[in-house]
Amino acid sequence: MSLKEIAEKAGVSMSTVSRVLNNPTYRCSSEELRQRIWAVAREVNYIPNEAAKNLKKGILETNRKVYYIDFLVTGNSEGGCDSFVNELMLQIESEMHRQNCILSSIYRQPVFFDDMQCMRSNVEELVNQMCSSDKKEANGLIIIGKCNEKVLELLKKRYRNVVSVNRNSTNYITDEVNCDGEKVAAIAVEHLIKLGHRLIGYVGDCHNEPRYEGYRNTLFKYNIPPDINYIVEAAHSEAEGFEVMECFLKRDERDRPTAIYCANDMLAIGMLKCLNKYRKRYYTPSIIGSDDIEQAQFTQPMLTTVHIPKDEMSKFAISLLLDRIEGGHQGCVKLEVACHLVDRASCDLPENSRSMEYYI
Repeated sequence: MSLKEIAEKAGVSMSTVSRVLNNPTYRCSSEELRQRIWAVAREVNYIPNEAAKNLKKGILETNRKVYYIDFLVTGNSEGGCDSFVNELMLQIESEMHRQNCILSSIYRQPVFFDDMQCMRSNVEELVNQMCSSDKKEANGLIIIGKCNEKVLELLKKRYRNVVSVNRNSTNYITDEVNCDGEKVAAIAVEHLIKLGHRLIGYVGDCHNEPRYEGYRNTLFKYNIPPDINYIVEAAHSEAEGFEVMECFLKRDERDRPTAIYCANDMLAIGMLKCLNKYRKRYYTPSIIGSDDIEQAQFTQPMLTTVHIPKDEMSKFAISLLLDRIEGGHQGCVKLEVACHLVDRASCDLPENSRSMEYYI
């Protein structure tokens, strides 16, 4: 289907469709509109017109094969995934279009994210259900998000070509493109320590989670003992962040951290919204997240976070998957991309914390 037909079906202009599909970071007049365009593109198995692209490049003909790729999305946030995962998906889809690939199916399995839930569930049956569709068999699978090791082994038997895109390593069970969660946390916590904070909290997943290990190890590195009262196990959602901050606000002032590292930006945004609601409580800790999702730029104060390069992860994921599909490599490959601090305004010196204003 052409851009013109997608535009007619979505009720927008061709230029808007082109901008959205070719640039995942393009901001439409509304998020609902952007999602509608992507939904239509998925529905019709859109890929760019290869002949038109080659004509512009001066290439007269091509024998490039079209590959069908499935997505498996895990996650313990509301809706089965968080904003980071949604943004990463759009980046991967755009790269698939450029590489002449078609998104065949999207499977969402939040259970696969959690090792404890996987122990209580019949994961083999869940994988069988996922792969029992009578649709055309896909050439490969991209897993987005943390995935249980047993599930990874089962998926490898069903799909010969699998790539994981994640903040958590699969330990060479599958090909993977990874941004090390422990290093992400270390950058965030070290930033807070350099500002002078010693009472540093952690909010997020604690079980088998590199970001939690990075938080603990960085505190130990600077001879700061972690305080269990400042560590809160929470699902990685905005609602959980709001609830955790409400609990901190109810504590005596001496029992609250001066700074908090959130395992993802959605938790941090939920905390900022809570602080906005209860501004008269005069508790304004430094808050830092990780992922650098789009919303992080539009909070007040703007959210300090650790940037994970979703565009680079997407390019490497498709390149790695296509190389395996075409027989370029057989052994498991791990590609790690670097992250970096984005210093905005939600963190300050401990003595200046009361001067910050929180509202979104």
